Amino acid sequence: MHIQVQTALLHVVETGDPSALPVIFIHGFPFSHRMWDAQVAALSPHYRTIAYDVRGLGESSMGDGQYTIEGHVDDLLAVMDHFGIGKAVIAGLSMGGYITLRALERNPERFHAAILCNTRSEADGNDAKILRARTVAAVKSRGSSWFADDFIRKVFATSSFTRVPGAVEAIRVTIARTPPLAIAGTLLALAARTDTTAALEKIPVPTCIIVGEHDVTTPPDASRAMHAKIPGSELHIIPEAAHMSPLENAEEVNRVMLAFLRKVQ
Repeated sequence: MHIQVQTALLHVVETGDPSALPVIFIHGFPFSHRMWDAQVAALSPHYRTIAYDVRGLGESSMGDGQYTIEGHVDDLLAVMDHFGIGKAVIAGLSMGGYITLRALERNPERFHAAILCNTRSEADGNDAKILRARTVAAVKSRGSSWFADDFIRKVFATSSFTRVPGAVEAIRVTIARTPPLAIAGTLLALAARTDTTAALEKIPVPTCIIVGEHDVTTPPDASRAMHAKIPGSELHIIPEAAHMSPLENAEEVNRVMLAFLRKVQ
């Protein structure tokens, strides 16, 4: 379904028992809610699951192409309000994790627990900001298909190309179909995001941190650093996975998520 949120039409998929504990999934850049299909399938028999496409990505409307993490947090809260959800478990991967961390900093009262997947709390440094600016220019001139071919090599483990080729291809197709303007606008939002490291020690809800053992985008050391600062958090390093652990080793990620949710519900 599509719902009107702020100035965008967001594509949202709701499954499971509406009376059960709600779990909201936020995908990474520049993917769609479909990256969570295996987790939604595993959780929906027990929980109310909501997975949506961040504005500009997936099947959500692009709008003016000017995005911020702050605006994405506004969208998240608006989605919760649309479905009458006062508090939820929130699960975010990479960019979805940035949105999650800022939402926990801004509105901790709206969340029951959090799952931080393949993400980090630090903002971009100067080198990373310059690289994102160069990528903005490149994707505008070379197109989304070029970006997709380049990006998948950075986020999947080498073994995933032969072990889970369908997952790799699904992500490549998703990126290739994304308008260059939406990719560029999201890159700028990522470059401009705030640093949430100082807020980690104040996170008041149970937190599960997940990272792929081969992740070079948000490496295990970044997850270990968050784990050391978030009170009572748990850390799981997923074998045979890089930055796309929910796709690369869905069985293990599902096991970790279900075990965590059983403890916090």
